[in-house]
Amino acid sequence: MWVLVFYDLPTETMKECKAAAKFRKNIMADGFTMFQFSIYVRHCASMDNAQIHIKRVKSLLPENGNVGILCITDKQFSDIQLFYCKKEQKPNAPYQQLELF
Repeated sequence: MWVLVFYDLPTETMKECKAAAKFRKNIMADGFTMFQFSIYVRHCASMDNAQIHIKRVKSLLPENGNVGILCITDKQFSDIQLFYCKKEQKPNAPYQQLELF
């Protein structure tokens, strides 16, 4: 599973800038990586694991702004078409997650 977090946060005041930076820093600390500006992704081993990270993102929501969370399968993510200018690029391979029993 892939969890995508996309957001549009206000940055007009110093307080809003700090809140936006804190949100970004906190989701990165939870393992999300930048996909594009204001779009972060995280690979999860299962839907249960994805729900844990979705719950965590919800707990980090700033006071103002818009945040969207989308969960998609590996297959759906692999169907993405990415372009850098007019040159097509392949998406990054999912991270391998090791499980200890």
